[in-house]
Amino acid sequence: MSSPSNHGSQAYLKTKVMTASPAELRLMLIDGAIRFTEQARRGYETRNFEMAFEGSSRAQAIVIELMNALRPDQAPELCERLTALYTYIYQCLVQAAAMRDLAQYDEALKRLRFERETWVLCMDELAKENQSASAMRAIPTAASPAGSNGSAAPRSGLSMQG
Repeated sequence: MSSPSNHGSQAYLKTKVMTASPAELRLMLIDGAIRFTEQARRGYETRNFEMAFEGSSRAQAIVIELMNALRPDQAPELCERLTALYTYIYQCLVQAAAMRDLAQYDEALKRLRFERETWVLCMDELAKENQSASAMRAIPTAASPAGSNGSAAPRSGLSMQG
């Protein structure tokens, strides 16, 4: 039976996921992979093998999801590199679990944390670009109804000669 506070945190998480941008969702996945890899590592350190198995399984599943979410039609070279990175991280996680090798967990964590830092930088750059684009749209155009001599000309095309 779940506690009321657990239900509240689940509802919050569901709302957060449902309202997140694709970039924020990717960051949440990376954060989850880090959290579950740390859990797996802690489980093996403390000889809590159930914790280790659960953390390792969830981290592996998230890394697979990160790979599956790539869009090679959008950026083939980048996706190829990320696939190689995620494959390497996945292999580290599998070897760590099979061999109970904390160094492999450390390697996976190192790569995941670097990926997180890189992704946050990308998100920041994208936000700056979007902010600049929004600011540019908000600036009124320089076109004015002034004629070549600087005097205002009527917009109707009629001259105001007297």
